[in-house]
Amino acid sequence: MIKAVIFDLDNTLVDFMAMKEAAVKAAVTAMIDAGLKISHDEARQKIYNVYDEEGIEDQKVFDKFLTKEFGGIDYRVHAAGIIGYRRAREAALVLYPHTQLTLMGLLKKGLKLAVVTDAPRLQAWLRLCQLNLHHMFSVVITFEDTRRKKPDPEPFRKALEELEVLPQEAVMVGDWAERDIAGAQSLGMKTVFARYGDRFGTRHSGADYEIDDIIKLLDIISILSKNGET
Repeated sequence: MIKAVIFDLDNTLVDFMAMKEAAVKAAVTAMIDAGLKISHDEARQKIYNVYDEEGIEDQKVFDKFLTKEFGGIDYRVHAAGIIGYRRAREAALVLYPHTQLTLMGLLKKGLKLAVVTDAPRLQAWLRLCQLNLHHMFSVVITFEDTRRKKPDPEPFRKALEELEVLPQEAVMVGDWAERDIAGAQSLGMKTVFARYGDRFGTRHSGADYEIDDIIKLLDIISILSKNGET
C-alpha cells in the first residue's frame, strides 16, 4: 500500500542547472562591467572549475575564483558579481512544468510528500520557500540531517522514519540513477526516474518507471492503485 512519495529536489522539482547557468552568466557579465579583465567564456569556465572542486553549492565561489585568478578580491567586482548572481537566480529559479499540479494531485489522493536532497539545509529551504512549496512537504531531509549523501541509504531511511511509512509503502522520484534510484532501491522502495531532469544522458536508469513529464507520476500512482498497492 503506497502511502508516501519522496522527491529529489534539484533537477526533479526545480530546474536547478538552468538556474545555475543563468545566474553564473549574469554574475560574470556584472563583474566584467565592474572592471574585471577577463573574457566572459574564460571566467565562466574558471568559476565552474571551482564548483567542480568544491561542489556546486559552494557559497564562496566568487571569492575563490577572484583570489586564485587575480591574487585577491576587488570588492567592487565581487559585490557586482554577487548582486548579478542573486538577481538572475531569483528570476531563473522555476519549477518544471506541471509540478504544482502534480503535487496537489498527490495530496488530494491522501499521500504524504517528502524531499530528500544532498543540498545544504538553508539552500534547500530557500528554494522551497521561494517557489512556495514549503507547505506541501511534511518531511524535508537535507545533507545536514544525516551527514550522508545519496545513494547512502541513511537519508532515505530517515525520511521513511519521519513519514512513519515502510520502504514498500513509498515511491522515490529522482533524476540521478546512481544516487536517487539506487539508494531508494537498496531499501526496497518503488522508484521513478525523472528523465526530464537527466543531465547525464542516462540510457538505463534501473528504475521501476520512467517519466518525461512529472505529471505522468499521477498515472503511475493510479496504476499502483489498480494493482492494489495504494
